[in-house]
Amino acid sequence: MTDDTSNATRFRSLTGPARVAERVILLALTLVGAAWAGELHVLLNLTFFKEQFLGLFFALGMAGAFLRVNGRMSDSGDRVPWHDWLCSAGSLLVGGYIVVMYPSVAYRLGVLSPERWLLGGLAVLLILEATRRVAGWALVWVAVPCILYAKFAYLFPGLLFAKGSSWERIATYLYLDASGILGVPLSVAASVVVAFIFFGQALYVVGGDKFITDIALIAMGRYRGGSAKVSVVSSSLFGTVSGSAVANVAVDGAITIPMMKRAGYPAHLAAAIEAVASNGGQITPPVMGAAAFLIAEFLNIPYGQVALAAAVPAALYYLALFTQVDLEAAKYGLGGLPAAQLPKLRGVMRLGWVFLFPLAFLIYTLMFQNWEAGKAGMATVILTLIVGALQAETRPTWKGIFVCIEETGRTLLDIVVITALAGVVIGALQLSGFTFKLSLILVTLSGGNVLLLLIFTALVCIILGMSLPTAVVYITLAVLVGPALTQLGVDPLAAHLFLFYFGMLSLITPPDCLATYTAAAIAHSDFWKTGWTGMRLGIAAYVVPFVFALHPALILKGAPGEILLAVTAAAIGTFLLAIGCAGYLFRPFGWEKRGLFWLAGLLLMLPTWHGLWLLVDIAGLALGLSLFFWERTKSSLAAAPLPQPNRAAR
Repeated sequence: MTDDTSNATRFRSLTGPARVAERVILLALTLVGAAWAGELHVLLNLTFFKEQFLGLFFALGMAGAFLRVNGRMSDSGDRVPWHDWLCSAGSLLVGGYIVVMYPSVAYRLGVLSPERWLLGGLAVLLILEATRRVAGWALVWVAVPCILYAKFAYLFPGLLFAKGSSWERIATYLYLDASGILGVPLSVAASVVVAFIFFGQALYVVGGDKFITDIALIAMGRYRGGSAKVSVVSSSLFGTVSGSAVANVAVDGAITIPMMKRAGYPAHLAAAIEAVASNGGQITPPVMGAAAFLIAEFLNIPYGQVALAAAVPAALYYLALFTQVDLEAAKYGLGGLPAAQLPKLRGVMRLGWVFLFPLAFLIYTLMFQNWEAGKAGMATVILTLIVGALQAETRPTWKGIFVCIEETGRTLLDIVVITALAGVVIGALQLSGFTFKLSLILVTLSGGNVLLLLIFTALVCIILGMSLPTAVVYITLAVLVGPALTQLGVDPLAAHLFLFYFGMLSLITPPDCLATYTAAAIAHSDFWKTGWTGMRLGIAAYVVPFVFALHPALILKGAPGEILLAVTAAAIGTFLLAIGCAGYLFRPFGWEKRGLFWLAGLLLMLPTWHGLWLLVDIAGLALGLSLFFWERTKSSLAAAPLPQPNRAAR
């Protein structure tokens, strides 16, 4: 079944009163989130608990999910069954109770009154059912054992033993405590993620997406393998706005994958390039993925600090990808795009120059003014619509703005459900005390060795990521494993970025890699071939996190000289690693030569520049240079014309 067919059976296309109800909920969800993110309540001097706002946001998102998403594949796609109307009403009830009653609830959270645990139990059941609809059973089977453990932890031996809680306490805690449904995940979705989804939709309405693609074509289209380089540049730019690898592949890949195939790239390679390029958008400043905002929230630091730390690792990710794309083009003898197919810079800038202002404004407010991410995002949305209105060709219509708001709400439905479930998982684990024990278990297994702990953590991230979204993987492990990493001396920001990186790698790591699957569906390529190629292209993401976890200079922490040397060595090492993965430099070479390039790259990327390790880095550099010049010399000799016999001497 194709992705399009799956979506068609998953979502309803409503008409009549049901469509009106759906539209009202989607518009309200976006506007409520946008008002909070833009701090409208501060401007109007309104005072209320944040949990009241989260209760309203939760109610709208859950109610909309039950109206929008089919309960079964066999359900009709144009009507809402009576039981889904009840689920939607139940969602409004449990969220409405928080909105109305939280001021009195807040001072008596420990009271287990019947209405609290009954509504709490209903809320948890509704979340589990909504999760099953939007994300499948895998997420449900992650949450249910966590809830059961909170109840039956007294049955477990050793370190896993805990007292256990009553069903009434579990339901009330998950429902009303700030560590449960109303916790950090839902809070970040409601105050930050909504703003950047809105920004992406606003940019699309005024034609900013075409501007980004055209700039990529102008910058890279004429060079060797130009179509693939356009994919890398445009997908990275789209990804910084959308923060969603799958959405990025669906939007950008529809343009770039056919372009690459027409240029001569094999279907599996074209799909893998698009998937890896799109996935990198999650780790590329200034916007990045939703989990990046969670990092700032967990560590209580400005988001700009997170984005700055992520800059060098993101650059290395794309350096490895770009190097392999270029070498693959040389291997297949692929040139640039014809000049006739490239847009003209003057024409693109004549209409598109206005879109530079919102992007510059976003970077300035996040990186230099340290604005709250939600506030910066909403200000950028408004500025995008204003600059778009300056020209007739980009001016948004009222209908376009209406659709923009509605599409933002539609995208938010999945996010509300998944972040609410993340709150259930975190709340259950915290109530049971498991969050405090996992760190001890992992440290014990690793024997106090930080490298072993990082390897165990990376494997857990990728395994969890096969069934969970990046943000959920990050949230879960930030609570469970983050303390263990910092306990063994890993810098807190480096530890959280490590979890973020390996959480998003599941999107390009077979078998359950959604970004790769989407790209393969567009390219009509073999999934497994595409998946393994994607892992090769994204090699830097599997190596660089270990480097910055052990050597924070790579995330710009340390003395200027140390940072400069670390970044330079890592860049050269990444370049050599990419050459080894491509199996081509000036000519093709075999696995033995590939292994030597990998060895040289890894030696250079080792984390220190003093003592014995300095000699290791120098050895890596010497090996890399020797291989490079050896290949250049051999390829030059092979290309030189054979000497002709001197006929005059005969």
